[in-house]
Amino acid sequence: MARPPRFDTDQILDAAVRLAASAGPSGVTVSAVAQAIGAPSGSMYHRFAGRTALLAEVWLRTVERFQAGYFDALHSDPDPRRAARAAARHVVSWSRAHPQEASLLLHGAGEFGRADWSEEHVRRADFGHERVYASLGTLAASLGVTGRQGRERIALALVDLPLSVVRRHLRAGEPLPPHAEDLAEECTAALLYTA
Repeated sequence: MARPPRFDTDQILDAAVRLAASAGPSGVTVSAVAQAIGAPSGSMYHRFAGRTALLAEVWLRTVERFQAGYFDALHSDPDPRRAARAAARHVVSWSRAHPQEASLLLHGAGEFGRADWSEEHVRRADFGHERVYASLGTLAASLGVTGRQGRERIALALVDLPLSVVRRHLRAGEPLPPHAEDLAEECTAALLYTA
């Protein structure tokens, strides 16, 4: 009877997240992750074809977990303005609850080697991206916001502003202030009020 694997995929990816948060994407190597969890490097290749696959999986798992909560928030209320405020709060509250993962996402997929990802990894990334922008488009339509400028306003209100509340503190290695969710929500509400 074969022994169960000593390290599961989530343990490996958790270690990769910690390395990315402390040293950036360049710190995530197969040998560094193996060393961080006390696994032989060879065992890593049973789950990941190489560093590129490891980087893709750590990025995708993180962004997909974030997006799951973001979509829930966007669909949390039939009133589009309240749903938008909930989504803005989610960006901050998720980042507060998962500071290492949030720090990782500040780098962007390009720094995690997206140009070399497999077709499946690229498809997963594109699917998530398209879902976000489709949801923002639906929200814009429900608010009566049209045209390129209107779409820019929605993206600014629900993506860029909440991220800016988070980014400065994460990059400085500081905890988010207690009022950060309120600030993100207020900024989003103010921008949407004029939409």
